[in-house]
Amino acid sequence: IGNCEKIRFTYRQQWVGVEDAPSLQTLSFHTRVTEKMAIGAIAFNDENGYHAQQGFLATYAYHVNFGREDALNQLSFGLSFMFSQNSIDQSDFNIPDPVVSQGVESTGYYNADFGLGYHYMDSFSYFTVKNLLMTPRDLVNNRFESDNLRRYLLTFGYYLGRGKKFQWEPSLMFQYIEYTKEAFVDSSLKSYKNIGNKSQIWAALSYRQNFDSNIESFKMITPIIGINHKRFMFSYTYSSQIGDVVLSNGGNHQVTLGYNVFC
Repeated sequence: IGNCEKIRFTYRQQWVGVEDAPSLQTLSFHTRVTEKMAIGAIAFNDENGYHAQQGFLATYAYHVNFGREDALNQLSFGLSFMFSQNSIDQSDFNIPDPVVSQGVESTGYYNADFGLGYHYMDSFSYFTVKNLLMTPRDLVNNRFESDNLRRYLLTFGYYLGRGKKFQWEPSLMFQYIEYTKEAFVDSSLKSYKNIGNKSQIWAALSYRQNFDSNIESFKMITPIIGINHKRFMFSYTYSSQIGDVVLSNGGNHQVTLGYNVFC
């Protein structure tokens, strides 16, 4: 819904210090096509030990504006299609078993997402359903996950201090996984400060906690820093697990580079 086309590259490395730990790279672009329509795409590469996923996600959005030109009052609809190629590298598996191919096996998988967004003045809200289709993901060699991979997300936020020295953006995101019945809540606070007419620095702090009485408590804290200068942006994110469940003492690092075009 912005006034620029945006290109973003993200690199994320989890569990630093752990061999073959998960890593993710994404490249995304989105743009308005008309006053009411927009399109976007994401290409991704996700690696986790011997497993990997490469694929893309394409999105179409439609905006309905109820307000005046100087007052944002907009409802947005989004529909995404995703295709992923899953693979497992068994070339290093020295196991005398006919099930082990001693090579690289791969298989395709597809699904779709749907989202609603509503912006009114300085407030915003989103509702998203991920993995709409009952399409089981083949983890290679006919080893399937559940056909229900649906995940629901509901987000609320507000932008405070417009025109002032500092701006603040508190937000809440609720997440629910249908198959496992897991629930998470992310609470975040973001702050912006303008430097001159063309630069802006910002920082955020996010806290995640699960609310499932059947499993141990999962908590994560994530500080973020970033800078926007003219058409460029850079941000660094560090996530660390706390509480009863800690999968790794090594944190998760993420770097994002961006460039805005046709503003």
